[in-house]
Formats: sequence, C-alpha cells, structure tokens
Amino acid sequence: MLIRKPADFRYSDVTPRELYYNRRCFLGAAGIAAAGVAGFLGAPEPAQAVAAKIPNIAKSPLSLTSEKPTPYEAITTYNNYYEFGTGKDEPAKNSREFRTNPWTLTIDGEVGKKKVFGYDDLLKIAPLEERIYRMRCVEAWSVIVPWVGFPLSALLKQVEPTAKAKYVAFESLYDTKQMPLGRQAGIPLPYVEGLRLDEAMHPLAILAVGLYDETLPNQNGAPIRLVVPWKYGFKGIKSIVRIRLVGSQPPSTWNISAASEYGFYSNVNPAVDHPRWSQATERRLGDLFRRKTLPFNGYADQVAGLYAGMDLKKYY
Repeated sequence: MLIRKPADFRYSDVTPRELYYNRRCFLGAAGIAAAGVAGFLGAPEPAQAVAAKIPNIAKSPLSLTSEKPTPYEAITTYNNYYEFGTGKDEPAKNSREFRTNPWTLTIDGEVGKKKVFGYDDLLKIAPLEERIYRMRCVEAWSVIVPWVGFPLSALLKQVEPTAKAKYVAFESLYDTKQMPLGRQAGIPLPYVEGLRLDEAMHPLAILAVGLYDETLPNQNGAPIRLVVPWKYGFKGIKSIVRIRLVGSQPPSTWNISAASEYGFYSNVNPAVDHPRWSQATERRLGDLFRRKTLPFNGYADQVAGLYAGMDLKKYY
C-alpha cells in the first residue's frame, strides 16, 4: 500500500482545510477573548500541508469515548515538539521541510528476531484503525484526537521478545540539520521514552501513523509516533527511529531533565500535583471552562490492573 506523506505534497495539491472545518465556528465556540485559549488561535499561518486520506481504516471498538474530537486545526497548530521550537505554535511553522521519506524503524535488544522496518512495512503490521482517544498534557490541557494506527503489541510480536525483556525503550530522530532549534530545546536529545513491557502490550497502546484519517503532519510526530492514552502526553514520543527491548528501566527524557516533576510512569493521577500547578482539573483545547481530571485519563477500568499494589503517588 502506497501512502503519500506530507513531504510529498505542495500546498497547491491539498484541498483547502476550511472546506473540511469551519474556523469561524470553532473560534466562536472557543471564545477567543479567553486568555487561556487565545494563544493558539492567533497563528496566521496554516498548518503544514496534509497528505491524502488513508484508505481502508476500520473503526475501533477501543475508542472508549463519545466526546466530539478536537478540530483538526487546533490539534495541528498547538503542539509540543521541542526539536522544532518550544512555543506551542512553532512546530507547525518550523517542521514544514522535515523529510519523513524514506524512513526506517529498527527494533532490537532482547528479541529473537532483530528487524528493520521501512514505512510501508509498518503499514502492513496490522489493519489500521481509527481510535478516538482522550489525550492529557501535563500542562493541564487536553484534546480528543481521532488517531489512526495499530497496536504496539502487533509490532513487538514480530520481533519475539525474549524472557529477559521487561521494558521497551523508544528513541526519536534527532537530525541537527533538519532540527537546528533542538540545540535550544533545554532538554537532552534525541528524545527517549520507555514503557514496561506489559504496558506496551496493552491493547490501548498504539503506534499512530495518522489522525483524522490522514497521514500524520510533521508537527504531530510524522511518520510514526507512540500513543498511550492513559498517560501524560509527553510519553507519546514522536518520529520514532528505534525501539529496543531491555531488561531494566530505560531513561526517559523528561525524567532525566526534571525527575522531581516528571516520573517514569507518568500515569494521569489527579491526586499528584505538578510542583508548579495542580493536575486536579484540565481545560480541553478550545473550551473556556475547566473540567475535573479523571484518574488514568478516564481509562482506569481498562488499565488500573497494571498497577495493582503500586503506590501511584510515589511512582507518579
């Protein structure tokens, strides 16, 4: 299956985004005068050009939410991707020329079969599904994203983890020529993350290759990224080039940078405040008012059993 990626398109190739979503309606609903949401609405430039629709996407029964998805424009113009700038509006502007084709993903470590996958190989791992997930950022804002992807477990089974594999370590691309702003990011790069193996094998954890039925824009982690909906968003490492199965807990970028603020597990726990703000409430991107933050981001029924007996204030 051949899917054209964002780098293959010119702006003139893409139907204007306003034909899909009415920006004025969105702005009116958001209340542009509100200080909490005005920042991301003022960007005059459009998001990066978007690739063609992804065909043959199945609707997943694991979406587990009936909430209305956050508009595409908001999802793609308000991002954390420090390799392309630390401002929320910067990744959409600065990642336009990021090249995601060709792309390879290496999987090694404690596996029976080390493998290197090309992008088209990854699309054949499992049927692609749309999963509408609640996503929670540690800065106390949240979104509803219709991700397109496949279970991470399907990929890991391809390499046959050995009995020594207890954790899964992820590494993103860091190309200083394409990502010169990474030198000013204030965090060590390349970006790294990790999960326990049982977390990685949970059916809710996916590798996303698209959103809103289209391939991922660069600023959202093209061409492939991790999505773990019960954890804070910074666990969703973008533009992955290596996955390594290991026997001990791997490093994770924000835990390295500020261990007192960002724990390895990063499960959404409203009872544990960030040292500089409360996590008890959140604001949905585009909304005026805050709402109560749900334990495990609302996925407790599905994932709480993974942490039975753990002190989730200590292992935050």
